[in-house]
Amino acid sequence: MGNAESNAYRNHLSRFLPEEQSDIDGVFDTLSGSSGSAGAKNGKATKKTVTLAALQAYVQEPLPERMTVRLYDGMKSIDLTGKSSGLSEQIAKEQFVIFMSNLLKGNADEKVTIIMRMISKTEGPVKGKQIQEFTEDLIMSVVHVLSYRKELRGWNLENTRDSASGVKALASQLLSELKLADGTKPVGPELMETNFDQSVIEDWVYRVPQISVFLSVVIRQGLHVLHSLPDQTKDILNLVPGCKGMKGRGLVSLFDIPSIIYINSHLPAELQHKWQLLFSSRLHGESFSQLCGHIVNKGPCIVILKDLDGYIFGGFASQSWEVKPQFQGDNRCFLFSVFPSLAVYTYTGYNDHYMYLNHGQQTMPNGLGMGGQHGYFGLWIDSDYGKGHSKAKPRCTTYNSPQLSAKEDFTLDAMEVWAVGDLPESAGTKGKKSILDVDPEAQALLEMTGKSRQSEGLREPIEEDDDDN
Repeated sequence: MGNAESNAYRNHLSRFLPEEQSDIDGVFDTLSGSSGSAGAKNGKATKKTVTLAALQAYVQEPLPERMTVRLYDGMKSIDLTGKSSGLSEQIAKEQFVIFMSNLLKGNADEKVTIIMRMISKTEGPVKGKQIQEFTEDLIMSVVHVLSYRKELRGWNLENTRDSASGVKALASQLLSELKLADGTKPVGPELMETNFDQSVIEDWVYRVPQISVFLSVVIRQGLHVLHSLPDQTKDILNLVPGCKGMKGRGLVSLFDIPSIIYINSHLPAELQHKWQLLFSSRLHGESFSQLCGHIVNKGPCIVILKDLDGYIFGGFASQSWEVKPQFQGDNRCFLFSVFPSLAVYTYTGYNDHYMYLNHGQQTMPNGLGMGGQHGYFGLWIDSDYGKGHSKAKPRCTTYNSPQLSAKEDFTLDAMEVWAVGDLPESAGTKGKKSILDVDPEAQALLEMTGKSRQSEGLREPIEEDDDDN
């Protein structure tokens, strides 16, 4: 019996490289040492255990308390057959290692028993309300721990929208993927009261990769274990893109951290590592020609705007914007909403009206549009800056998106455009030289009139040398 058990334990251990094993050993030793339960036999590592109090003391700052208790319940759920139940309130080394192995290296089947206990202490099905609370705790913990460990790569809680509503919006979006055995998806109050058994949760964990990725981040960054080893996958490394162009500008983005994580995960993989601010109406002024000047030929971009009713939405343009009277882009483009709900709407195949940008034409509409058709865009910003529409009755033909703004015809409150991935070679040289660079006399005149500071503020931001990552 003991032999079979130690074989299973060894199998779990063998999933980790030697340096990973010693990393896990180190954290466990620290935790079990501080719980003072090593016993008088100064003995075997297997006799050391971890208490909830020790775990709480260790992760008090990096993780919210509710998440710490959930992690502990998850560790406790590992059933070591044949062990005396007297240890059940403390975590043995085998439980700790198997917990790490299943959640960091396991498949959905291996993860689900632990996740069920993290959702609810009691066995059996879990209610939608409990899954919602777990998911919100999980997302909030990701934001908290990445902020605490300074791993937000140039973003922070000051230069982004308040994360509280973003946490709820992302949790709702992930919960909308819960599907009962008969294929139905309960919604609203019905979802909160529905019972979901283990097989449904397993299917959800399998189909919604964010749950596993978020748990991995919480464990690695929260317990500070395996966080710097090469084993990390791209979805963790590029969970949050590097942020360029915000530093020292006093701007607050229209994005919150959860929506950045969610929208970034829908971008093509080669674009997920960096976002650079190209245009902000608060910085560059409310002008359509300014907008065009800052976003043309800059490679793939994200456009995000807020209407006067507080709705926040936008689109991903997969190719460089060009001013021309034809539609452009390809089927990687999508529309999205951030507030009041978080969602991504991808192409339908119905038409190829992905993106459109026109300015100064007599015969064709002038403005920036995505999806639908002239006069009925999924997202439209008029060249008469400040006006826009989102006409989708019942859905936008190109992206199957609903009306994104509060009213069909909306007034723009604020707008940002972010270049994603690396800027194209040609974009690097454009917009760098201003009249101040070319004409030293103009610079001198401005300095004499005390205006140099303002004009410095107006020039195009040069790619920041300091690495925000």
